[in-house]
Amino acid sequence: MKKRVNIVSVKLVKEAGIFYAARRITRPEDVADLVRDFLEDADREIFLVICLNAKNEPTAIHTIAVGTLNSVQVHPREVFKAAILANSYHIILVHNHPSGDPKPSDEDMAITRNLAEAGRIVGIPVLDHIIIGDGKFASLKTKGLI
Repeated sequence: MKKRVNIVSVKLVKEAGIFYAARRITRPEDVADLVRDFLEDADREIFLVICLNAKNEPTAIHTIAVGTLNSVQVHPREVFKAAILANSYHIILVHNHPSGDPKPSDEDMAITRNLAEAGRIVGIPVLDHIIIGDGKFASLKTKGLI
């Protein structure tokens, strides 16, 4: 008896676009400025991946997960699926803290370490993980976690 195997294709679909002032991402402030309007007033945690080309220019922003008031579940498979489809050279992780306090939690630090390791394995380095709060942000790279 023969079994049918589906032939598939995977496509990246542009849903919308945003304008931003900095052409290249050169510092954590550039990331915060890029996504602040999108994340700052959210009532639950939203986890994004910013896909970058070799010149550190953003090529895509992908929403990986929407969580609850104080947590979001993130799996490396979902992060790197988006990064691979966008043909990323590097990525930057971003999420918000609806409480307004961008201080990284133990869970934030653990997922950052896991995703940085996954990035080393697949060849798409994680440059930083930015946490957005009320008018403030924290860079996990500057804290030595990446």
